[in-house]
Amino acid sequence: MSIQVVLISVLVVGGAGLIIGLLLGLAGKKFAVEVDERETRVREALPGNNCGGCGYPGCDGAAAAVVKGEAPVTVCPVGGAACAKAIGAIMGQEVGDTARMTAYVKCGGDCEKSKSNYDYTGVEDCTMVPFVPGGGPKKCSYGCMGYGSCVKACAFDAIHIVNGVAVVDKEACKACGACVNVCPKHLIELVPYAGADYHVACSSQDKGKAVMEACDLGCIGCKKCEKNCPSDAIHVENGVAHIDYEKCTNCGTCMEVCPRGTIQR
Repeated sequence: MSIQVVLISVLVVGGAGLIIGLLLGLAGKKFAVEVDERETRVREALPGNNCGGCGYPGCDGAAAAVVKGEAPVTVCPVGGAACAKAIGAIMGQEVGDTARMTAYVKCGGDCEKSKSNYDYTGVEDCTMVPFVPGGGPKKCSYGCMGYGSCVKACAFDAIHIVNGVAVVDKEACKACGACVNVCPKHLIELVPYAGADYHVACSSQDKGKAVMEACDLGCIGCKKCEKNCPSDAIHVENGVAHIDYEKCTNCGTCMEVCPRGTIQR
């Protein structure tokens, strides 16, 4: 092959590459999607965990939703009040004080307090256990199974299995809601970080006798807490007590009168 053929080949290939590059550059400018500067700034104000706790596909999705007006400036539960105020400043909105939240597992039926129907040796995943006989080995079909699907879902190492029951580290919890969404028994809820000192450690809707046979701590729906609460902040619904934290004054009366020790501080 002569040097002339080689040079011609190089020039042809190089020229084609140059033309294609110029065409791509022109196309990029012509079809470029303009990004609102505020979106970039909002994205920078977000913590960058991409946990999905806001309900959008990562922090990029949340930032786009805020700028479009589809999400409030308080969209990020992880960033909390500081993040909300920073985003509010970018969007020209005033942001009031937002209450910090934390997750709470409504079950105190640990290995000592709960009873079992049989020994389970299958897949240790909470999302799979509901498909086994009785909805799991525990007598209480409403209780925490302790296989840690919530632990795997938490991006902040804020929830762990302790003696067979999931327990939240409220200091580490960012209230992203990942554990709430993954729990098949719907045992986890978000409660105020401050001003909510008392909690009902049970979610069973069974009748009193069945509850006592299944767990030493379960709520039997006796309504002593409801009758003695001076703030009308606790009521028995579907056989189990529920606290209205907006009314609760943390007086502790409900815990004192509970015969089962279901209400804990």
